[in-house]
Amino acid sequence: MYALSTKERCLILAADLVENKSTVRAVAAKFGISKSTVHKDITYNLSHIDKVLHGEVQKVLETNKKERHLRGGEATRKKYIKSAKITSTTN
Repeated sequence: MYALSTKERCLILAADLVENKSTVRAVAAKFGISKSTVHKDITYNLSHIDKVLHGEVQKVLETNKKERHLRGGEATRKKYIKSAKITSTTN
């Protein structure tokens, strides 16, 4: 991924994020780069490269921000369910 120019990388990351309505974390994992790099590319660098795509990315990021508390709650619920299953099988 780092062999690409910054412009190419920004466009690929942004297109993937918008197309799949992914999170920054998911895009970073998919392409094997840091969340910081993805975030900087799709927020700052992309704004100088493609303003239309940047607007679409901002909509996805805003949606993700609004849903963040739901994802966190779901992750906690799954954690406690898993913990309860482990506890009940050991007793």
